[in-house]
Amino acid sequence: MDEETITKKSGPHHVGMALDRLSIDELEVRIGLLKEEIERLRLEIKKKDATRSAAENVFKL
Repeated sequence: MDEETITKKSGPHHVGMALDRLSIDELEVRIGLLKEEIERLRLEIKKKDATRSAAENVFKL
């Protein structure tokens, strides 16, 4: 089952939503999607941290 099939069948995932009606396949797909989202968030944190560090270095001069 892929992301599009899951979304059409049971709607988008929301934090805290009821999980009892989802199949094991649906749950596994959602876990994969959430892992991808976590990685995307971590990359954004790294970018923002690099920007902040660069700004702090400018003001240290």
